[in-house]
Amino acid sequence: MHNLLANFQTFLSIERGLSINTRKAYTDDIHQFIEALKAKKITHIGIVDRKQILDHLLTLKTNGMAVSSISRHLVSIKIFFRYLLQEGVILKNVTDTMDTPRLWKILPDTLSTQEVARLLQAPDLRTPLGVRNHAILELLYATGMRVSELANLKRSDLHLNEECIRCIGKGEKERIIPVSKKTIKTLYHYLEEIHPLLCFDPQNPYLFLTRNGNKLSRQRLWQIIKNLTQKAEIQKTITPHTLRHSFASHLLQNGAPLRIIQELLGHADIATTQIYTHVDPSRLKSIHQHFHPRA
Repeated sequence: MHNLLANFQTFLSIERGLSINTRKAYTDDIHQFIEALKAKKITHIGIVDRKQILDHLLTLKTNGMAVSSISRHLVSIKIFFRYLLQEGVILKNVTDTMDTPRLWKILPDTLSTQEVARLLQAPDLRTPLGVRNHAILELLYATGMRVSELANLKRSDLHLNEECIRCIGKGEKERIIPVSKKTIKTLYHYLEEIHPLLCFDPQNPYLFLTRNGNKLSRQRLWQIIKNLTQKAEIQKTITPHTLRHSFASHLLQNGAPLRIIQELLGHADIATTQIYTHVDPSRLKSIHQHFHPRA
């Protein structure tokens, strides 16, 4: 079965065109699934049935795994079984009738506009790294980019005269995100005053750099955000996606159409974006009152 996993990884890369992080997540999930099957003395994938898959998911839940992670495991298994059917390894896809848990029922933590303002004020603007960190926070909240997307952002991706940024998302999909004049001013200040102090190699294309001139990793970016959140005395549970969630929720609260938010976030499926309609129930009420003839 481990040979199948290696071939599946190639399939995800070549045929599906998924990002490195997504491929790793899916293959890690399938590796864990295969190990669970081996522990039950199941050595051929063709004899796996629905019950064994559900038992595996239940074991993950019993072990304390978050519902969102369990949902991704099921997505990984469904993609894996579709691949096996396509390759003729199995004759029937037992996952066809298995519903993926509705992730949009799990409400993400978001920051209020006041909390975002406090977070943006947390970096020390008297220091070069403080100015850099302020630009990082400003850009994350202004665009809704993933932390991994920001880490890979290059100076050539900035089109500040056109007031937009080119972003390469999951599966190498490109999207263009508009940015405000305030964010453009912050970026110009960083580019003109701070970036030259950090960039020791003129050929280095990346926008955000460490004090040693290296590209900031997504792990380091996440640590910066976490530290500044603590400095701002924000008590909520913060994840690398919190500013992204806040960006989307605040757009929705201010009347942005869901399809536009989907485009800005780079979601392939509108169902993923619909999570934000649950974050702001007041929007449902206002839409009903505005459009329903008996409201």
